[in-house]
Amino acid sequence: MDILLQTPCGHNFCLKCFQKWVALKKFTCVKCCRAIPRKMANNPRINDSLVAAIRLARVSKSAAPRGNAKVYHFISNQNRPDQAFTTERAKRTGKANAASGKIYVTIPPDHFGPIPAENDPIRNQGVLVGEFWADRLDCRQWGAHFLHVAGIAGQADYGAQSVTLSGGYADDEDHGEWFLYTGSGGRDLSGNKRTNKVQSYDQTFTKSNEALRHSCKMGYPVRVVRSHKEKRSAYAPGEKGVRYDGVYRIEKCWRKVGIQGKYKVCRYLFVRCDNEPAPWTSDEHGDPPSDLPNIPELKKATDLFERKDTETPSWGFDESEGRWKWMKAPPASRKSVEALDPEERRSIKRAIKAAQNNSVRDKLLKGFSCPICREVMNAPVTTPCGHNFCKGCLEGKFAGVAHVRDRSRGGRTLRSQKNVMKCPCCPTDISEFLQNPQLITISSSSVNTEVMSVIEALKEKVEEPAPEEEGGESSGNTSEENMEFEGGSMESEEEESQMVGSEDEPPTKKMKLDAEQGAATASV
Repeated sequence: MDILLQTPCGHNFCLKCFQKWVALKKFTCVKCCRAIPRKMANNPRINDSLVAAIRLARVSKSAAPRGNAKVYHFISNQNRPDQAFTTERAKRTGKANAASGKIYVTIPPDHFGPIPAENDPIRNQGVLVGEFWADRLDCRQWGAHFLHVAGIAGQADYGAQSVTLSGGYADDEDHGEWFLYTGSGGRDLSGNKRTNKVQSYDQTFTKSNEALRHSCKMGYPVRVVRSHKEKRSAYAPGEKGVRYDGVYRIEKCWRKVGIQGKYKVCRYLFVRCDNEPAPWTSDEHGDPPSDLPNIPELKKATDLFERKDTETPSWGFDESEGRWKWMKAPPASRKSVEALDPEERRSIKRAIKAAQNNSVRDKLLKGFSCPICREVMNAPVTTPCGHNFCKGCLEGKFAGVAHVRDRSRGGRTLRSQKNVMKCPCCPTDISEFLQNPQLITISSSSVNTEVMSVIEALKEKVEEPAPEEEGGESSGNTSEENMEFEGGSMESEEEESQMVGSEDEPPTKKMKLDAEQGAATASV
């Protein structure tokens, strides 16, 4: 199910179903027949919080125990800071000149495909689809996309490893499971901001554009990161930052005259081929093989390239195993690597485990925090731009603000002017959403009941006393692998046996266990 943002009447729908409904010129809710604002109908946004809750809950229930992790590469960067930061010199120019932080995964910069658990010595889970970072530098630290400015990471004679969708070209089309991507170049970047967004010459299959075409020829998987800057896409993250959306395969590439109507641009058809479900769907399975979409612009395309049916792509779907995998040996890294010292790895793992004291439920509740009060949302309300707030906080934010204001000049009464009421998280005007008859006081019918029910269930789970483990061991309150969620469990005895030294139980858990033992003694 593709989760869409809440409609003004408080209902959630699949994105594709909603788009089909709107395409039929129907602008009323299917459940209650109330009107849907045209702005929301034309540019729907996915409810990231609800999708993340469903996905994380399913992962916590179905994830299997992992064995010993084997590290193939190690990047020697322990002297770097834990987090990227802006230097004194770069304060005015932003993070483009910022200092990079540690690289937490053990893959080389030219690694193709997903980042598996064996290349994640810190968490032993790999980079999962749907992981979210505040900016491109934080994304770089986990290897999803190593370049923090350019949108294409790759080499012309080797292939492209990753791309980012950030709304840089008007020609881009995002359909979730597939998208049309525009190459780089064709602009004069030596001028100012008024001229560097206009095509001034043709794009050609050279440099990073050739890297994408080489990945198309070989059938390599390409990691895709979506940015909040892509405002035209319903699949872009609603909050500020970037999100890893899995691997795609380039099926075709060609050139055509761009939307600006004068110069040619390089175009690429990306189709999703990941074993993990997409971030915008609550499905438990990855992508099955599917037919390629119909691309009308191919009728006027030049320099078209597509793999022949007789050519086996390097990354393909194994029918017998029912999953995507390397059908041919992946390209060998051309970057020098160092062996990871086992003792150093253990020390890093102990330090990270000591710092990580958040459970699955804690992370979920943090994702459901209100941007205004910074607390877990109470009676959550979703705006048309895809942001969630407490009902009371949103009421208080616009308390006393009239929807129109009277104007006068020199004794003359002018026509009333509409007040612009911007969303607390973005510049979107939500005045029409707030002046809806049933939302003037943000009634209970506008509350996102799905989000509220998940939050209440999570709070109940947090308040429940933690069960006592066999052998007197801690239940793993500091590890995600051993966390129970909604009846499901994630246990990894091998992981516990690998931990060096012993850790004391968290104080809150000790208090709960002591309380339980005291109650049992009193009852006897």
